Amino acid sequence: MESTGRLSAAVGTTVGVEEEFHLVDPETLALAPSPELVAAAVRHELGERVHPEITTTQLETATGVCRTLGEVRAALRGTRAEARAAAAGAGAVLLAASTHPFASWREQVVTPDPRYEAMVRRWAGLAVRQDICGCHVHVGVPDLETAVAVLDRVRPYLPVLLAMTGSSPLHDGADTGYESYRTLLWGRWPHTGIPEAQGSAERFQEVVTGLVDAGVIGDASHLYWDVRPSSHLPTVEFRLADVCTDLDDAVLHAALVASLVRVLAGRAQRGEPVPPVRTELLRAARWRAARDGLDGQLFDPVAGTLVPARDAVDGLLAELADDLADRGEEDEVRDLVHRLVARGTSATRQRTTWRRTGDLREVAAAVVREGSTDG
Repeated sequence: MESTGRLSAAVGTTVGVEEEFHLVDPETLALAPSPELVAAAVRHELGERVHPEITTTQLETATGVCRTLGEVRAALRGTRAEARAAAAGAGAVLLAASTHPFASWREQVVTPDPRYEAMVRRWAGLAVRQDICGCHVHVGVPDLETAVAVLDRVRPYLPVLLAMTGSSPLHDGADTGYESYRTLLWGRWPHTGIPEAQGSAERFQEVVTGLVDAGVIGDASHLYWDVRPSSHLPTVEFRLADVCTDLDDAVLHAALVASLVRVLAGRAQRGEPVPPVRTELLRAARWRAARDGLDGQLFDPVAGTLVPARDAVDGLLAELADDLADRGEEDEVRDLVHRLVARGTSATRQRTTWRRTGDLREVAAAVVREGSTDG
């Protein structure tokens, strides 16, 4: 399936970011079901960039197509501002984290829309208990073959990307012991996680057909792997990240993902082989990243060894350095990494607030404040 000839200029030059947010009461910080607001989103009355999600306590935003990191930052500022304004009109504020610190799924109501109602019929309690939010990044590719080539090669890099985005340490009123508990909750679904290498576009399509025939999914749009070819856009979509509370971290995640697509598509175009790595070891690496984030060690699924998380980040930056330099982004990306490492992930900051105050509402309030500050 390896392509030949000059690498298409379309690879990795466009980026779009989707973010999901919890709606909470500005005083109590509890989840704030907003059926009228969500119904307006279903009717496309909140503009092109603010959308409904599966429950009436969530909103989703989508940036549209961006071509530079400056455009990504401006677009994220804009979509977050639009979502905040929409929430304020319903008497709510946004909580930009993948889990709510103390709320329960029992406080949620499924959005009355045929798509979400069909999800509940298919996946039952998994859909009803969907009290998590995520961040998805689309990166432009010219065709399905390129998307699959990137998917096959990016698998070992997904854990370190996850470790840099954790924002879900607290769930249902308890410290989970994980930086990204969302990853564990999401892992209950039968079609999530790091997929096996596909080998070809044809093989990928066979897998999708098999999952449809099994009744696991209705179509490719319900394929919830950590990375997948988009079913409706000329992109490869990364779905592994927690919501980044700080806008800077969302920009950084988008930059790293886009650079990886460019670098790995180039390796495929040159005929470099897919690194052999066991799916079981990838699962172990993903679990380790979800647990420890940047505060401990990560498991390198190719080498089969534990490495300090910050060494893993440095190794990723080293692989992407030439590509980022060619685009004039290396200094900005390194600065964003330095700031992330210095202040810690959202999960680390949430735990610090929790240990200092012993008050989960203070944690939620801090997340709301930080997520409302444009980077």
